[in-house]
Amino acid sequence: WVIGSCLVSVPLHHLLSYGAGRTHCSLASLQQGARVWGLGCLKLCSRKECFWRPLRGINVTMLGAGPAHAMYFACYEKMKKWHFAPQIAEGCFCLAGIAGSVATLLHDAVMNPAEVVKQRMQMFNSPYKSVWQCVRTVQKTEGFGAFYRSYTTQLTMNIPFQAIHFITYEFMQERVNPRREYHPLSHVCSGAVAGAVAAAATTPLDVCKTLLNTQENTALSSLNITGHLSGMANAFRTVYQLGGIAGYFRGVQARVIYQIPSTAIAWSVYEFFKYFLTKHKLEKRTSL
Repeated sequence: WVIGSCLVSVPLHHLLSYGAGRTHCSLASLQQGARVWGLGCLKLCSRKECFWRPLRGINVTMLGAGPAHAMYFACYEKMKKWHFAPQIAEGCFCLAGIAGSVATLLHDAVMNPAEVVKQRMQMFNSPYKSVWQCVRTVQKTEGFGAFYRSYTTQLTMNIPFQAIHFITYEFMQERVNPRREYHPLSHVCSGAVAGAVAAAATTPLDVCKTLLNTQENTALSSLNITGHLSGMANAFRTVYQLGGIAGYFRGVQARVIYQIPSTAIAWSVYEFFKYFLTKHKLEKRTSL
């Protein structure tokens, strides 16, 4: 039921929330060197390019999201069931964060290459016309390692994000749905709050990861940086040089706006199919 739930919930929530253009907007702010935030950034991108540019790369994201999230939720559910269920029920929500962090290791191993391609397709004035052109060009010019250059940075960002995400979700569920029954509104609200809190808290890490993934030439050349930028420490220094402290929070509104429907949809659809498939399995057993 874990795999079945993911195969339905993941494509749906990616499709409905993808248009927020989080990556496109935050990178455009860095490149333009202007104080462009939120919807103003989206207007800038739409005026200078195409309104649908933030949707570029959605096919490669959908391709990787299914198996990545199946591994992710399967690992989380198994760890929670085998080791942490009694403690979480008693209010030790930090264990939910540990289970989510371990699951993130598997998820990011699959999603990191897809994220690299998606962000390069979305970045301001992207030279790539298609996903396969992007893959071939990056592999030819930078090597296969380019698809995993930001893997440790991705984990540095996603482990705190998912830890905060799962801790907040389990905390909210304990408050609004203590009996842990299937209750659609509680899953939507808990997922939305969890996504918003985690997104806001980890925005600086996301900005640095985006810069490492895209290696945006205009932004780097403005600081006379040659070659490829690598490492979280270098990324933090570069973002600070480009935008100061405020640079770490460029795109925070778009990131939160993206995550609220994304996590709300993911959890609500996942919990529905978890309930539906589990109920169907139990009914099948009793009928035998």
